[in-house]
Amino acid sequence: MTHGSPDVVEVLLSQLDPDIPEPGYAHPGDAGADLRTRVDVVIPPGERATVPTGTSIALPDGYAAFVHPRSGLAARHGITIVNAPGTVDAGFRGEITVTLLNTDAREAVSFHRGDRIAQLVIQPVSRARFVRTERLPGSHRGEGGLGSTGGWATTAAKEA
Repeated sequence: MTHGSPDVVEVLLSQLDPDIPEPGYAHPGDAGADLRTRVDVVIPPGERATVPTGTSIALPDGYAAFVHPRSGLAARHGITIVNAPGTVDAGFRGEITVTLLNTDAREAVSFHRGDRIAQLVIQPVSRARFVRTERLPGSHRGEGGLGSTGGWATTAAKEA
């Protein structure tokens, strides 16, 4: 695998189903390439389904692919991805599957073979070397965790 310009990375692709379009960008400058379903699927209200895309990739070391929900499906139908974003590691060579969740309480959502179901974003990633220490350096945030910057941690502590 060779790298192109700083903005383009070459990713080897295997389309397991030649009739399904390969991932592609709808518009210049888009961050996510469209992934499509290779099967028809109906997702009942409040249910989830793991949907095959017919796509396998080989990323170069130092990169990962992240599977993101499509904003239009979320806005119009309440479709999201259970583990959003899903992570495709550089060493993974299997078919990319997407676990879709229908958050609508009343309506089922149908997808037909070839429909766009998610977006694939390719990004460089760093590996960490974790170093134990007795004490972490201070910061402006301190030990405030989930919800602490929105004021919820204080509210939750008062309610407890």
